[in-house]
Amino acid sequence: MTRINQTFKKLKSEGKKAFVSYIMAGDPDFETSLELVMGLPAAGVDIIELGLPFTDPMADGPTIQLAGGRSLESGMTLVKTLEMAKRFREKDDSTPIVIMGYYNPIYSYGVEQFLVDAKSAGVDGLIVVDLPPEEDDELCIPAQAAGINFIRLATPTTDEHRLPKVLQNTSGFVYYVSITGITGAAEAQATDVGPEVARIQTNSGLPVVVGFGINTPEKAKAIAEVADGAVVGSAIVSELAKGKPVADVLAFVKTLADGAHSA
Repeated sequence: MTRINQTFKKLKSEGKKAFVSYIMAGDPDFETSLELVMGLPAAGVDIIELGLPFTDPMADGPTIQLAGGRSLESGMTLVKTLEMAKRFREKDDSTPIVIMGYYNPIYSYGVEQFLVDAKSAGVDGLIVVDLPPEEDDELCIPAQAAGINFIRLATPTTDEHRLPKVLQNTSGFVYYVSITGITGAAEAQATDVGPEVARIQTNSGLPVVVGFGINTPEKAKAIAEVADGAVVGSAIVSELAKGKPVADVLAFVKTLADGAHSA
């Protein structure tokens, strides 16, 4: 049982939904980013998605793209992203860390070595947005064998024919993308999301968390009411991009977490 499984089991026993936060590793620099990551659990974050910067983030909107650019300019690498996870894990042995990004940096690093180093650093899951189920042999299946959850995205266009393929090797949870398009592009609507989440829950037997288009405590609560959790990324990254102190960003994160937990 991974930390992700344990977290959802604990939340369910408490009658709570999950709050998942995304931040870009290394934005605006390593130390600031590490300080933010370290503070997330106390702000109410149940699962941390740590963005892996990449030069061509095709699924991301301007907010995350700019964050990735700042991260790369500050010298962030895959090695340093794993180092950040390791530093966090020295202080916190229970909050799950999911690395979210694209396959190219992992492929360049070497899949086998990456999985060894990710496991050693305390990484619990992977979301690799440009690896479809047809490529499961590349990373998904080896990751599962290494004890790392491979989390798949489902979208409003994932119909009943495609869904079984998407779910076949997914573990940990399913990430439902609430809108079509890129991150930060529109607002999620609980009335649209609810039936889709129920369909995926029935077919997968896994928790379903919803991301994209959630930017207020009220929206986090509304989405968490119809799902197993809510994910916020762009709204948090935007606060950091304004140059706000880490303490202020964490205070904002806490309002979102409180919203999701009140569902």
